[in-house]
Amino acid sequence: MPTALITGASAGLGAEFARQLARRRADLILVARSAGDLEAVAAELRSEYGIAVEVLPADLSVDSDVQRVADRLRDTSDPVDLLVNNAGFGLPLQFADNDIDDEVRHLRVHVEASMRLMHAALQSMRGRGGRIVNVASVAGFISRSTYSACKSWLIGFSRWANAEYSRDRVTVTAVCPGFTHTSFHERMGLQPGHEGVPEFMWLDARAVVREGLRDAARGKSVSIPSLRYKAIVALTSLLPSGLTSRVARRGRV
Repeated sequence: MPTALITGASAGLGAEFARQLARRRADLILVARSAGDLEAVAAELRSEYGIAVEVLPADLSVDSDVQRVADRLRDTSDPVDLLVNNAGFGLPLQFADNDIDDEVRHLRVHVEASMRLMHAALQSMRGRGGRIVNVASVAGFISRSTYSACKSWLIGFSRWANAEYSRDRVTVTAVCPGFTHTSFHERMGLQPGHEGVPEFMWLDARAVVREGLRDAARGKSVSIPSLRYKAIVALTSLLPSGLTSRVARRGRV
């Protein structure tokens, strides 16, 4: 059986990745800050699918916790075949009004932790084979605030790494959903129909994960779930960044 390590696995897209991979009979290593929430997800998956589920509580804004997860990825005696970098959180778009320590923690979780875990995973995957999925966002194609900048980095690095390490039998895919029904937006106080984001712009988490895993299996460097968001991303490449930034202020992706 393959083994997958998923960060941010206690809820939202991370929990959905865990469910769909468990359905495919993969053993799992679940990472998130809350041990209690992780244990609840793990117990459900063990009971329903009969798979092995390891729980690894970690706060990926803390260096020592990132190192523990990286050490697990480097363990060749019980290797990880798929890494899903999903952990993250959002902040208000007004950078100058945000607490700078929150912004630094945001950068550490989205960029530094993802980079360190990718580096660790590659140590054990090169030659043997493996997959890395980085959960980015369509926000990465739009100029606005630090969330967009972090996701843009993930997309750009995934494109390069997928080309670079395919020769070593490792694929790297940035999955870029738009607004998706998960607890991520609920924690930010954003609901369907609010802030100028109509209901038809919201995606189903199951469909996002299903398409993301399919594109990763095909070796794609970037996966944009749904035709509507593929069209939006194509359109943003043709429009001035000032215009797309003004439009993007209407919601957070």
